[in-house]
Amino acid sequence: MKKFKKVYVEITSVCNLSCSFCPPTERKARLMKVEEFSHILDQIKPHTNYIYLHVKGEPLLHPKMDEFLKISEEKGFKVNITTNGTLINKRANKLLDKQALRQINFSLHSFDGNETMENRDEYLTNIISFVREIEASGVIVSFRLWNLDKNNLSNAEKQRNRKTLEIIEREFNLPYRMEEKVVPGDGIKIADNIYINMDHEFEWPSLSAPEDDGKGFCYGLRSQAGVLVDGTVIPCCLDGEGVINLGNIYEKEFSEIVEGERATNLYNGFSRREAVEELCRKCGFRKKFGT
Repeated sequence: MKKFKKVYVEITSVCNLSCSFCPPTERKARLMKVEEFSHILDQIKPHTNYIYLHVKGEPLLHPKMDEFLKISEEKGFKVNITTNGTLINKRANKLLDKQALRQINFSLHSFDGNETMENRDEYLTNIISFVREIEASGVIVSFRLWNLDKNNLSNAEKQRNRKTLEIIEREFNLPYRMEEKVVPGDGIKIADNIYINMDHEFEWPSLSAPEDDGKGFCYGLRSQAGVLVDGTVIPCCLDGEGVINLGNIYEKEFSEIVEGERATNLYNGFSRREAVEELCRKCGFRKKFGT
């Protein structure tokens, strides 16, 4: 039986922002039902103990987040959440004192990825206030700035990042400028269980992108798998449109789906360092693992 380090469970396909770096999904807007979530956790339990409540969509939009965390605890899962942070004031009470919550990632690059967001101080102050509330709980916090340009940031982009970093440096009494410490793709610890991570801008793979020679490796269906809000099982968190549809968890056992013909072909292909799926041949993330 396949074991995964994590399984992504997309509890909603809806987002309250329209970030420049994140193409909107063409799938139907949907919120996962509580009974659907419980069913998915029962299905994936033999395969992992760690779930990530996102693929596309903003997870804190879901009004049943507290119930999802309670169910996760009852079924023995540890939960990671990635959020743009804009709803943290409204949803904080649904996250506090939840034993299943292991880590929360704040995508701070969302602020500069949206023309409609104006008050950086308020945005960051709300997030940091929440972090202070959970600081003693042992929950891991990651501040993410994934907007670095591989050809170096323009001066304007550097200035925007500096404004964000200055606030964090001030709030956590850091005696250094974080840009001087952080290596792109890596992170540094700024307090107990609190980290900042900076990386290059994320690019979602697309069937409209150019195709390469297909050589390379990926951990899809090795260390991870995903389930979209409509039940579609996908090999990794980058298949945000469910292009590589391995089967539906509401119609078939998850264990059968990840051992099915399409899943097996994908897995075996990467064992040969070969991308057999078209989307995989158009995914730049694969190149991070060499050829």
